[in-house]
Amino acid sequence: MKKILFLFIAAIISAVNVLAVEDSVIEREQGIQNRINETAFKILNANKIDKRIIFVYDKSEKKSLLKSTDEVTKRQVVLYENDIKFISNEDELAAFLSRGISTALKSYGGVWNGGLNAVQIKAAPKIYEIVADKRAVDFMVNAGYDPIGLITYINKAYPQKRFDRFSNTNLTSKRLAIIYEYIYTKYPYFLVNSKYLETNSYQNFLLNSSYNRRLLEKKIRNGSVEEPEYE
Repeated sequence: MKKILFLFIAAIISAVNVLAVEDSVIEREQGIQNRINETAFKILNANKIDKRIIFVYDKSEKKSLLKSTDEVTKRQVVLYENDIKFISNEDELAAFLSRGISTALKSYGGVWNGGLNAVQIKAAPKIYEIVADKRAVDFMVNAGYDPIGLITYINKAYPQKRFDRFSNTNLTSKRLAIIYEYIYTKYPYFLVNSKYLETNSYQNFLLNSSYNRRLLEKKIRNGSVEEPEYE
């Protein structure tokens, strides 16, 4: 009888522990979702974006091509678990969401009620990548975020390919150089005495972008209107 009672109590304790773990997981996921919504709606409102976009936290680790395409057609921005690993602050979260919003907005215009634009984004992302990055910078600044967060997020999250000649995306270093130039040209005050100068991620960007930044300095010094050959 005592043995049966002991097993019964142990089973109850085990069930309670399982429920406690499940509640903890739910609270974590809900906390992340709430944080995403708060930041995303702030960006939409500050930029007077009147299109409806859904923001979803997905705890899965990997994006499939099917999921990625589905996001554009459904006009939603999905933050996966492997994305959130590279987000350290509100600026970087705003950077990720601003990029997603920029892409989602493309699906609201054009032929087939945005259907053609959605297909084009997935068929030739290299063409739209830089445009979306620049628009993300504008969205962030208008919402009160530091656009250098876009640089630090991309620097941490996107590996460097050997070359982009046969790729449908730009080299990460080239992409970062163009973002830096855009901030330098339009929002230079973010680069002066930046709070990010004390962070390892931004220091690393400054280190690995020294060649491209010298090209930018040369362009400015010569008053050239041509784009530098960033590497």
